[in-house]
Amino acid sequence: MATKTARRTRSNVASADDLCADVFDRNCPSRSVMEHVVSKWGTLALLALADGSFRFNALRRRVDGVSEKMLSKSLQRLENDGLVTRDVLSAIPPRVEYSLTDLGRRIAEQLRTLIDVVEGATPEVVQARAASAGGSSRA
Repeated sequence: MATKTARRTRSNVASADDLCADVFDRNCPSRSVMEHVVSKWGTLALLALADGSFRFNALRRRVDGVSEKMLSKSLQRLENDGLVTRDVLSAIPPRVEYSLTDLGRRIAEQLRTLIDVVEGATPEVVQARAASAGGSSRA
């Protein structure tokens, strides 16, 4: 039996207020938002923007290793999801700044908690990887 979310999404009858989000349902819009948020570049962009507004190139420097194309694509997806705002400032040359929306800030706070755990567990992970690499091969 289809879930409530799937039925409403397929019928396109329900309003956004009526939507019962379920990331386990492949038809639920929350799944694509989750994919954008937890993508490598999406997560890093949200965490960087939690520190304040950034111009594109400053954000690219902050998110070490991201290509211009991937950062641009990630920011566009996050903007479309309502997590990031893109402000064009009237100047010569024109300046563009990115910042978090209220929703983006709420999500970034949760990501920060997760990243704190990941960073704190890094020594254990490095140890586990070393043990795995030195251990017996698996068939």
